[in-house]
Amino acid sequence: MKFLKYIIVLLVIIAAGAIAIYYAGTNIASEKVVEDATAELEATGQMDSIKTYVENDPELKGYIEEAKSADESQLPFQTKGEATRVLIQKVGIGELQSLQQGVQNGTISQQEAIAKLEGELSEEEMLALKVIAYKELYKNE
Repeated sequence: MKFLKYIIVLLVIIAAGAIAIYYAGTNIASEKVVEDATAELEATGQMDSIKTYVENDPELKGYIEEAKSADESQLPFQTKGEATRVLIQKVGIGELQSLQQGVQNGTISQQEAIAKLEGELSEEEMLALKVIAYKELYKNE
């Protein structure tokens, strides 16, 4: 009977450790991916071209304007890492990569990509993404 108790306790400890490693690993990985992508965009000067593109597109500019007036304390996430984790969980890495490639190749329009994200995410999550995008684009101003 004691042997069974030890095995159960050991299994519970292993399960708790695995869950902790999973969450810590996804946090570290998502932060690293976002930081690398941001650094690459800034180093190549593409961040300025993205900002110009957003400012010249009325629909995207409307999203940014909406983000300016959002109450950040009510949003489900505030950091790029949290946003990345939510996107991966709700949309999936494969689908995100497919959307990115489709928009870059011109096989999917921006509106279709945004509609896909809006279908997968809640209104609050979409607003949080808009706020994070706004902060990223205008953080040095």
